[in-house]
Amino acid sequence: MKQFFLASILAGAIALPAFAADYKIIAPANPGGGWDQTARTLQTVMQSEGISGNVQVVNVPGAGGTIGLAQFASQDKGNPNALIVGGYVMVGAILTNKSPVTLKDVTPIARLTGEYEAIVVPASSPFQTFGDLVEALKKDPGAVSWAGGSAGGTDHITVGLIAKEAGVDPKKINYIAYSGGGEALAAILGAQVSAGISGYGEFESQVKAGTLRLLAVSSEERIEGVDAPTIKESGLDVVVENWRMVAAAPGLTDEQKAAVSADVEKLVKSAAWQEQLKTKGWQDTYLSGAAFDEQLAKDVSATEGILKEIGLVE
Repeated sequence: MKQFFLASILAGAIALPAFAADYKIIAPANPGGGWDQTARTLQTVMQSEGISGNVQVVNVPGAGGTIGLAQFASQDKGNPNALIVGGYVMVGAILTNKSPVTLKDVTPIARLTGEYEAIVVPASSPFQTFGDLVEALKKDPGAVSWAGGSAGGTDHITVGLIAKEAGVDPKKINYIAYSGGGEALAAILGAQVSAGISGYGEFESQVKAGTLRLLAVSSEERIEGVDAPTIKESGLDVVVENWRMVAAAPGLTDEQKAAVSADVEKLVKSAAWQEQLKTKGWQDTYLSGAAFDEQLAKDVSATEGILKEIGLVE
């Protein structure tokens, strides 16, 4: 009897420690791009901060994140330990791809980061300045090829706005969409395209190494520590900030949603996350709860307006 009682105590003692939830994060793009980097940074910090015992990142590329979104919404319904990374690019892709699954079909948790667009050319390019590139665009829009992310995403929208401001029909731009940052970078470095556009963080190491030339950034004012003029300085009134978010699965209870939100809040307030933002050049644009839901609705509406203006959505 004593032995049984002791065994029961030991079994209970073993079961006492509470282990953090094991998360799975969907990065709805190929490795190397912004969403993949965001998912893997979440993975690193969640594990180092003890928010989760183990975090698995799964890449589901295609169609501006809408393939991963559709898979996530159907396969992970009700799963409180599943997350998906998304953002401005996905908003545009949902509209341009006429995706039957939208962000209303998942549980948005928080906006995490913001990043300005950077326009680069290979070091061998004849374009020394952003003005040179715009002049070539004005002369023959089709002769200037742009490598960027998904059709209808932030990169595509930015090029469309540049064309519009330069007096060029946005429908005539020669934009080549890549589903992963790694593929786009290879095309730019190989001079297979005239220019590349993406978040500055994706080009930073190549710019510093001298293999890419940074022509301009899409911020309102010059970015501290980045040696490049803004698009506005060239006389084109274009300011674009890409943002990234994290969403939970559909069908969660209020308690489950609150638990995920608490984990994400713990993550963004950690010193480890703040250090990662600094290292990657991401702006801290954390917004959660009802305020984020409201902002998201505004962003979806505004994006639809821009895409119609540049001919990507009817």
